[in-house]
Amino acid sequence: MEDNVLRLNKFVAHCGVANRRKAMEIIKAGEISVNDVAELNPFYELKPDDKVKYKGKDLEIAEKKVYLLLNKPKNMPMSHDGEASKPDIEALMKKKTDIKVTPIDSLSESAAGLLILTNDKDLIEKFKDGNRKVKKVFQVSLDKKISEEDLSKIRSGIEINGKIFPVLGVNHVQDLGVNEVGVEIMSGTDMEINQLFTSLNYEVLKLDRTFYAGMTKKDLKRGWSRFLNEKEVIFLKHFG
Repeated sequence: MEDNVLRLNKFVAHCGVANRRKAMEIIKAGEISVNDVAELNPFYELKPDDKVKYKGKDLEIAEKKVYLLLNKPKNMPMSHDGEASKPDIEALMKKKTDIKVTPIDSLSESAAGLLILTNDKDLIEKFKDGNRKVKKVFQVSLDKKISEEDLSKIRSGIEINGKIFPVLGVNHVQDLGVNEVGVEIMSGTDMEINQLFTSLNYEVLKLDRTFYAGMTKKDLKRGWSRFLNEKEVIFLKHFG
């Protein structure tokens, strides 16, 4: 029974207002209200429908922030509407965490490679900023060898969706066959890269994001995921 009791001072502490000892002082000072009435008892046992406020603002227990790096397989959707025989990204993530996570920069279903997923809404919003520059490297498998002339055209800039698509670098990937091309960009999507090669009459057989926001696929097999370490999270938050 005791385990199911959530006392007010513990709740206030879990909401990040203060540690439990300081929370007791805040409550006794009358700064916490329950259902719009000041509650001075730190050991008040909260009921499911109680509304707790601190200085007039609603309090909610802060959800633990998680950050995952996934090496996404080709042709894997974010989720399935109904029954499905093949796994989706949401199903893979549920095996790692009970917390619902979202990609900070999604890949199309047909593309493979690195995805960073989190429940950190502030970080997701930062990466939605169109002016934010994030280095991405894609390995592109084509239906035929690309000519040096077409590589030069891409480097010079090709118009996609009414604007010049900026490419930092593009070249053959050594030791992986003549049809493999590496593309480095700071803005844009995998779909735009697909359009880029299609405009030059090449068919893209596979797109694989091998580098994203400082993260690589090192020791991360296709379909595998891992939690980012503290240093990687700090880097990600201050990226760009």
